[in-house]
Amino acid sequence: MKKIALPFLLIVQALHSAYADDQPAADKVTPKVEIKGSAAMDIRRNDTATKIVVTQEEILKNGDTSIGEVLKRLPGITLDGVQGRGGNIRMRGLGSGYTSIMLNGEPAPPGFSLDSLTPDMIERIEVMRAATAEYSTQAIAGGINIVLKRAISTAQTEIKAGIQSENGHPGTSLNMQMSDRKGPWSYSIGGGMIYSDIDRPSRVITEASGSSPLLRHAEDTSEGSFRNFNLAPRINYAIKPGDVITSQSFLAVNRFRAHNTEQVTTLFGEEPMFSGLNQDIKADFELFRTDLSWARPLADGAKLDMKAGINYNHRNVEAPNVQTGTLFERTRAITSESTDKGFTTTGKYSSPLVPGHALATGWDIGYSKRDEDRIQREQYLRAPAGLLPQNLDEIYSADVTRLAAYAQDEWNVTDRWSVYFGLRWEGVNVKSTGSDYGSIDNNSSVLSPLFQTMYKLGEKKKDQVRFGLTRTYKAPGVGDLIPRRFTSNNNSSTSPDSMGNPNLKPELAWGLDLAFEHYLSEGGGLLSASTYARRIEDITRRRVDLIDGVWVSRPVNAGTANTYGVELEAKLPLRAIMKDAPGVEMRANLTRSWSKLDTVPGPHNRLDQQVPVSGTVGADWKLDKLPLTLGGSYSYQGGGEVRISDRQYAYSVPKRALDVYGLWKFSPKTQLRVSASNILHQDNVAQSSYIEATAMRSDTTITPTSTQFRAMLEMKL
Repeated sequence: MKKIALPFLLIVQALHSAYADDQPAADKVTPKVEIKGSAAMDIRRNDTATKIVVTQEEILKNGDTSIGEVLKRLPGITLDGVQGRGGNIRMRGLGSGYTSIMLNGEPAPPGFSLDSLTPDMIERIEVMRAATAEYSTQAIAGGINIVLKRAISTAQTEIKAGIQSENGHPGTSLNMQMSDRKGPWSYSIGGGMIYSDIDRPSRVITEASGSSPLLRHAEDTSEGSFRNFNLAPRINYAIKPGDVITSQSFLAVNRFRAHNTEQVTTLFGEEPMFSGLNQDIKADFELFRTDLSWARPLADGAKLDMKAGINYNHRNVEAPNVQTGTLFERTRAITSESTDKGFTTTGKYSSPLVPGHALATGWDIGYSKRDEDRIQREQYLRAPAGLLPQNLDEIYSADVTRLAAYAQDEWNVTDRWSVYFGLRWEGVNVKSTGSDYGSIDNNSSVLSPLFQTMYKLGEKKKDQVRFGLTRTYKAPGVGDLIPRRFTSNNNSSTSPDSMGNPNLKPELAWGLDLAFEHYLSEGGGLLSASTYARRIEDITRRRVDLIDGVWVSRPVNAGTANTYGVELEAKLPLRAIMKDAPGVEMRANLTRSWSKLDTVPGPHNRLDQQVPVSGTVGADWKLDKLPLTLGGSYSYQGGGEVRISDRQYAYSVPKRALDVYGLWKFSPKTQLRVSASNILHQDNVAQSSYIEATAMRSDTTITPTSTQFRAMLEMKL
């Protein structure tokens, strides 16, 4: 409990101070809250390119500690993995990798994880449903741009201290933001620390039917701790109005420790080679990124924006373990060390020389070098004669070069009609050499024409329609190209080894987007309906094959996929339709997606990992007579069966999550936020199946979840 003592004492002391010094007089009347349209809603309404902007107030509203938990409530965005534990981001039902994740407008650096960021560090999140030329066109599903804090208006210091609990284990967090301005100089520094203990059990049921029936139960445990430290300093120097040089950096350090166990019980059928596992994991990760940008005004209203930056990250993992079985016992030590380092440079020249047009051209160049060593050492303590250990020295180096150039024009044809044209060429080259596969030289590129248009309807321009046509792609990642072997403990068709495929081609897609939006005259309300379609060629999926007596999973290009869907969204402040209504803002969204892969027989031959239906309903209530805000949201993410190939199947259970929060303002500078997430604590269920020659085999993983409770004291000094 010493780990939570400092934040707890800060909370108690500040609460006492708040009640003693900041409590308003008894006869003071709290003014009635007026709801007005936000700047974020205006950006969405007036931008020709379809975009959802999430403000810092909305990001912090629910007291989330990860960006993934914030994003899951937005239209068309879902997370894979276990409820309440983050996961890879998906947009519009498409799996991870189809969504472009950007940091300050640039593709996220290699090794970057959203878990490295805390919500307090972010100024806004931009969700782009269709690609634009200025940003990467590796965005078949769309793009998410995370903008770190940059607004510096007045001197300010803010401290947030919190405690949390998950499955009975405590955690702490401490965040700080400081900013000031003096003459042409201004700065902001944001940072934070997180500590949490974890206890996450699960169980796996293995079944097989046919000539060799099988039933096994495996009980898994994982206990450990997670620590994170992050820092984001920013310095601005204003040479003159509009002529600004900016330095922004980001540092993240993660430490993860865990002890994992597994015990397999065979109820009938063949015993596994190993039925017991004891494993210790030590994972250290450091990420550093810094860039220098210059926004310079030119003659006749033109402007030049330039940025150059470097990034570095290092990851070291040690995973020694002992595996036991009826006839076998071995020790296996795996050490993995990887380093990514590189640079980026971007530039944009914009000119208003032609009235009604916003012309811009630019470049985007990036280079990254990755070095990774994975060493595996085994020793059999007990085994039949002649069985040799599998010692692996997997050492590789990869150079990734990305080049892009673009031109775009946003044309205000009339006060009702605007048109966006863009053209972007982007190419990626991956060169790699390894100790066990020689060399790889993989090139991919695409020329992307982009078109979007918006037309406002009616005299009051409350209604508008949008249309977009885009060409996007997805280049194969380094990990999918390199044919290194990652071994499983008990190799089978449902627990195969995995390796890359150097012959992968990029996935190319044409996309259509159509939307109708209705904006309420007051209060920032919105009703929206949109539909989309994507035709993806050379789709990539993972195929499981039996190679030299060993089951191996590899990515392959597998034909053409068609995917389409419908999104509905509503935001409705009650005071926009009833003047005397409580200060309640309701919100809801629903997404339904379909897909079909032409090389896989039906039924259920949709894209792997695609979420067929997702939605969120929520409400926020600002009380008029008390300095209290209450809110909550319920999210649903559909599951079901997917046929990955003629022999492979996957199943996931629908996920339901209920989150609530309360915010009490003691004064304009002191407030307490209390939240509970994943209140339903539903078990997560995932299954993989494979139809073998004489039987069907399946692994079903059941992972219990728990409710997370948090309390955060927020103070502005």
